[in-house]
Amino acid sequence: MNSIKKIVMAITVLLSITGANAQIKNTKTETVKIYGNCGMCKTTIEKAGNLKKVTQVDWNEDTKMAILTYDSQKTNQEEILKRIALAGYDSNSFLAPTAAYNNLPGCCQYDREAKVAVVSETKTDPSDSEQAKQMGTMKNHEDHDKNLDTLNQEQATNNQLKPVFDNYFSLKDALVKTDGKMASSVAKDLLASLNAVKMDELAMDAHLVWMKVMKDLTTGAKSISETQDIKKQRTLFMSLSKNMHDLIKVAKYETPVFYQFCPMANDGKGANWLSKDDTIKNPYYGSQMLSCGKTIEEIK
Repeated sequence: MNSIKKIVMAITVLLSITGANAQIKNTKTETVKIYGNCGMCKTTIEKAGNLKKVTQVDWNEDTKMAILTYDSQKTNQEEILKRIALAGYDSNSFLAPTAAYNNLPGCCQYDREAKVAVVSETKTDPSDSEQAKQMGTMKNHEDHDKNLDTLNQEQATNNQLKPVFDNYFSLKDALVKTDGKMASSVAKDLLASLNAVKMDELAMDAHLVWMKVMKDLTTGAKSISETQDIKKQRTLFMSLSKNMHDLIKVAKYETPVFYQFCPMANDGKGANWLSKDDTIKNPYYGSQMLSCGKTIEEIK
């Protein structure tokens, strides 16, 4: 019976991978080790790693091996394993944050393998003591390098996304002036700055949000650039602003940014926008109702 069960499981896995391959373009398949314990772990790992039509993860709780099937033009193994690590699961490439691991249910808290050398506190041999000092110094250097890498990554994120945010603010100003021609032109600049972003160079938190909003941002900017109809531009600007808000929350901007709200826009349903100025200048009505709205959030 056990052998039959294993054969059935193997066929099921094969069929799921075949189905994933049919949906995912530019397919690349890799096998990696991801630590975990049970069926609940399998659900969490696969949910964290999967992206519709981009990534399919199949994890085996017995072998701890995962089959990664993904679109090589849209993501890579590193990005998949980062998402899984943020969900609390170590791989040979990434160590999950302690808080994420601690939040796992008790049955899912697998035995974590030591990632750095452990120095005994009861050493009496002078040579051992000197070795401990050297290892401590090495660890300090490693911590410094990690902090430096984090700062460099955050700076790279800011450098890449600043043109995106700047062009968004210019688009907002054009809509405030009710200038459809200018809005169309600025939207082209916004689209160019979005396409110039190198996703793999973004800091982790910004990267994860970028993957969610990138398609909608580029679609919105392109659509605004293709029309000079101010009414259509303002309608498209609503969803653009929502996605831009999600991005700027994690990527930050060089100065405080104000998230503002007009209750009259969108046929009385209300709509938001971002501004560098706390003073209300409504992009949905321009001079007709320039000061209609209020600041609902300050992003520092």
